[in-house]
Amino acid sequence: MSSWTLTHQCALLLFIHFMPICQAFLPNFWSSVLTLSWDSYTHQYMTEQAILNITMETLSRMIEPQHGVDNEELYTGLGRGFWHAVGEVASANADMDFSSSTFSDPVYHFDSERVEGATQMLREFWGQTILLTKAKEYQGARHILGQLFHSLQDFYSHSNWVEMGQQAVYLHLLHPEEPSVPVASADTPTCAECYRYSCYSNLLEKMISQTEPLLTTGYFSTYPVKPTGKCSHGGILDSSRHQGAEGGINKDSTSPWFSPHHYLHKEAAHLATTATLRVLQDLRDEVGLKSFLRLFSVQQPPALVFVMDTTGSMFEEITAARFRALSIIQAREKSQRTSLPGTFILVPFHDPGFGPVMETDDPHQFMQYMEDLTALGGGDEPEMCLSALQLALTHSPPLSEIFVFTDASPKDHHLQSAVQALILEKQTKVNFLLTEDLSIAGRGEGMRKSLSLDRFSLYSSLSTLSGGMTIFTTKLDICSVSAIVEDTTASSKVTLLHTEGESDSSNAFRVDNTVTKVMLHITGLLTNCELISPSGIQQSLPGTDGPLAMLDSSKGLYRISLLPPLEIGTWQLTVKTIGPMTFNVLGDSSLDFLYYFASEANKTHPGLRKMEGSPIAGVPVFLVVAVTGLLPNEEASFSHVSLLGPNGESLQKVLLNSSSSHWSGVELLGYMNSVPRIPFSMCLSGKDKWGNMLERVSTEMIQPTHVQIQVHSTPQLLPGHSSTVLFEIFNHGPNRRFSLSTKDDHGYLSHPDQERLFIGAMGSVKREVELRTPYTAQIGTAITLTLTVQAENLTDSNYAVVHLTVVPEEPDKMPPACSSLHVESSCPSLCSQDSWKVSLVAKDRGHSGLASIQLAQGEGTLILSEVSMQTHEEHFPQLNEETTGGVHLQPQPQKDTSEQHFETEAEHGHYGLDRVQLLKGDRPVNISEWTRGKPIMMHYSSGCCANQAEIVLWDRAGNMRRCHLIASQQRALRKNNRANSGQSISWLVLMMWGYLASSIIYDHK
Repeated sequence: MSSWTLTHQCALLLFIHFMPICQAFLPNFWSSVLTLSWDSYTHQYMTEQAILNITMETLSRMIEPQHGVDNEELYTGLGRGFWHAVGEVASANADMDFSSSTFSDPVYHFDSERVEGATQMLREFWGQTILLTKAKEYQGARHILGQLFHSLQDFYSHSNWVEMGQQAVYLHLLHPEEPSVPVASADTPTCAECYRYSCYSNLLEKMISQTEPLLTTGYFSTYPVKPTGKCSHGGILDSSRHQGAEGGINKDSTSPWFSPHHYLHKEAAHLATTATLRVLQDLRDEVGLKSFLRLFSVQQPPALVFVMDTTGSMFEEITAARFRALSIIQAREKSQRTSLPGTFILVPFHDPGFGPVMETDDPHQFMQYMEDLTALGGGDEPEMCLSALQLALTHSPPLSEIFVFTDASPKDHHLQSAVQALILEKQTKVNFLLTEDLSIAGRGEGMRKSLSLDRFSLYSSLSTLSGGMTIFTTKLDICSVSAIVEDTTASSKVTLLHTEGESDSSNAFRVDNTVTKVMLHITGLLTNCELISPSGIQQSLPGTDGPLAMLDSSKGLYRISLLPPLEIGTWQLTVKTIGPMTFNVLGDSSLDFLYYFASEANKTHPGLRKMEGSPIAGVPVFLVVAVTGLLPNEEASFSHVSLLGPNGESLQKVLLNSSSSHWSGVELLGYMNSVPRIPFSMCLSGKDKWGNMLERVSTEMIQPTHVQIQVHSTPQLLPGHSSTVLFEIFNHGPNRRFSLSTKDDHGYLSHPDQERLFIGAMGSVKREVELRTPYTAQIGTAITLTLTVQAENLTDSNYAVVHLTVVPEEPDKMPPACSSLHVESSCPSLCSQDSWKVSLVAKDRGHSGLASIQLAQGEGTLILSEVSMQTHEEHFPQLNEETTGGVHLQPQPQKDTSEQHFETEAEHGHYGLDRVQLLKGDRPVNISEWTRGKPIMMHYSSGCCANQAEIVLWDRAGNMRRCHLIASQQRALRKNNRANSGQSISWLVLMMWGYLASSIIYDHK
């Protein structure tokens, strides 16, 4: 048994030992491992399988009149973009269990009998999905669809629908005209006592009646308070399971420790999957077949994205771009591989103007855009190139390739960080085709100004970051150089090698039997190259055509085409250039991979949460890899991922947990003990079923960092309203100052300027930005907000990209919500000797905002305060198991994930709450001007002799929520939870040790 395997399994054991609560269908594939329920259906699996099935059915329906296309060809032709789109939906689904704004809110999970509110939320998700899909805002639609799937799937696990004996899905959830089942009233008991892990008959008879059934869902944790006789969610770490009625009804997994109704898990999963399929079918009927396929990027050829300088000197470049666009469009029309032509985007720029974005899926319309381009005016330097590039990145699909034609340096350097963030977030390559502007004269010299690397250094750094190329050429050569556009935008292109170097370099790349065509690109000034085939045949280039390859050379770009038949194996290429060079090898193949970095979820669900932004240097992280383009019955093994430095050097080998992948979409997992401290790309290595090596390269340069941005809220935007995005910046390095930049692509930010921050070592600060959506904003408009933070005088930086949507203002029917953050209760038998305290967060789930608060019952004091944007490490020093968390408020500091800290000191000024105090009998306090749509903190304290309280919240629409507090219950919950969770985790540890021991014996044999 390898030392890595032992280390990894021990790390897994420790992870399970400290594993938190499971509250829904398990989020993703890794959750099944953590809960030792490998046969459980997860949110991820149900979502991916449903999308795949409906997509294949849709394709079969569209190609029915054609012949000669089988299901295997359709499957491999789905494309890398399809699996990326499916991953976005699955990630948004799983994130409902991880995000601080949703993981503890019962409305998002059909918990605590919040059926009416959850149903309304589902219907809002459905309306927004339709709206965004029809508006061609597909990325936003996929995010909302993932959220919809999560809540919908949770209904069948958390309710008593399956126990009723129902064989069909509950259509009323998304179709109000369908019959409904009444929900049990607050004073109606629903469950009997159950003192075992498995609860077989704990639902009362009237809850499973075939004639007049009542709906119920389980209560979870400590808030909202579970009334006596109600069902709990259940499971070893659900503290509410010890309050009458004891036990639980969830069907999240096949493990009795986590799911009291585990024996009905498969029935619940079947109905959840059926409901998911029904949503996809309804969505397809609503938006049409082609829009449905575009939503999931099915068989989509790469987007053709041009960013064009239109000043007077750009006639040759515009002509070359037109020629390449026409050639690509004609080739796609002749091809029978896809029924969709793809996305076409054109963004012109000059000085001082840029845009508009011309986006279409009609190739003839795009050619008309190109024909209308004219090279006029200008002649001076620099131009608004980055502004146009930012627009192109915002509007282009993920995994796109962008081509920038210009002869001018950028004027808008201040957009560099925002552009870099969008490049990394969308994994988009950016290529610059730079020509010499013969119309610009040197100052006072009358001489032509030539190109220089320094003049375009920003372009070079952006292309390096993205894995693209910067080509320095001339106007005479631009037409031939622009052939790179056709080389890289053909379908099923994969990267076999990408590296940069100085003058002389020797490189190797591998060709496997899935590759049908290979093209090499070399930029720079080439003097000589030597190509050696796997069998040892050599050919020198430039020179006469040989047996291996054909060279097409232009100023700045050398294109080498390997001649058929392609020889399988490792090829060698030695290159000599004058100055720097970039070397790129592309092949035609469906086999590729996707990846993301993930960390353990430390809130209420076991699983791995996708990390946003760049990974943190020097700390452990999980690497998740998804292989795409394999047939379901095609066997291949993938053993490791190599991390490659800027010059292609190997930095680290990351072993993958599984050696086999039998169909596209299966995720492999690697554990990195320490993220490298320098930029790196990745190379996936494996073997096919005959033992031949397989290699694929991801070219974008990952930028490790010591600073991190975590977004806590992503509100919907309403015309004429202000919305707030809350986020937190973590400093994983020493004390230092940072520069924070916030930008959006529509100018909705009220203060988009930079801000300087000081953050202590291993500390964090919270910030917020306000967006003011104008009354004239078009419904369905997608807004891209980029947050970037950079250490002063250092290259250490990170980013977050927030996708927001303008939605119509519907009547607000959602009542406010309150979530408990912290409980201090140690009431003795003699109640007069002590007191109890509760801290809560109040928020309005609708769009109208909190209006007023009243202490309706209780003999204690209620203190209100705003949630400050600064982190304080001494307030709430320890949150115990009963913590349910507050929305937007408590990301966990990396230095100690067991603690969550807040500062609630009221801000001064016109909007400050200034610690308002309320007593029973006081009139409701108007807080609408203070909160401005944000959450507020509530701190209640009372003597133990008055062990109950009730807080009433109103929003501006008149919706009301009563928040009940009970001291004795809180104390009992904490006591029982601590005692029993320790015992249960011990069982998990014993089982994991058994698994570890069996693995050691098996490996030894």
